[in-house]
Amino acid sequence: LFKGKKLPEDPGADTVDFPKRTTPAKGYELLFQPEVVRIYISLLKESKTPAILEASAGAIQNLCAGSWTYGRYIRSALRQEKGLSAVADLLTHDSERVVKAASGALRNLAVDLRNKELIGKHAIPNLVKNLPGGQQTPAKNLSEDTVVSLLSTINEVIADNLEAAKKLRETQGIEKLVLINKSGNRSEREVRAAALVLQTVWGYKELRKPLEKEGWKKSDFQV
Repeated sequence: LFKGKKLPEDPGADTVDFPKRTTPAKGYELLFQPEVVRIYISLLKESKTPAILEASAGAIQNLCAGSWTYGRYIRSALRQEKGLSAVADLLTHDSERVVKAASGALRNLAVDLRNKELIGKHAIPNLVKNLPGGQQTPAKNLSEDTVVSLLSTINEVIADNLEAAKKLRETQGIEKLVLINKSGNRSEREVRAAALVLQTVWGYKELRKPLEKEGWKKSDFQV
């Protein structure tokens, strides 16, 4: 789609400059200019309208998809503009559609290693809170699609990110995942998505002893 120089994926590079333009952006190019990204972020922070929040998070999800050059710039730009927390905050929204859009955006933002670290620290508790089961009242009755989205976001965030996997364990995430897997009342897609997260967790040798101390068995993590 766009020919651009590959950027080094350097988690330490915390500033990013969009490529300098020689001609004004026009047509669909306007969709991914830095000033437009700032508009999405301010909509996320300022708007109270669920449809606008859902659309803004959805736009961010699409712009950050895949490995095209501008996707990488936008993932970094969102972090620089303090947009990650604005997206993560939407996970507590009353509207399920907003929660699902936020989850999708976070999944694509987490492809950036520095974002992944920050999302792991700050968003795992609310991602877990949205999952079915557990002691919370009242439980959110989220659709299969939303639960699967949350689970695949959690998996993206904890992959190659031990700290996030620890956070998942500390926030009662393991109980909820095992429950989705074993309770028999969740769909096949939900069970499969939860199984992937459990396998990722068990892949961390450092976590096995603490998990076994808590009473979990290897079989809980293998489906």
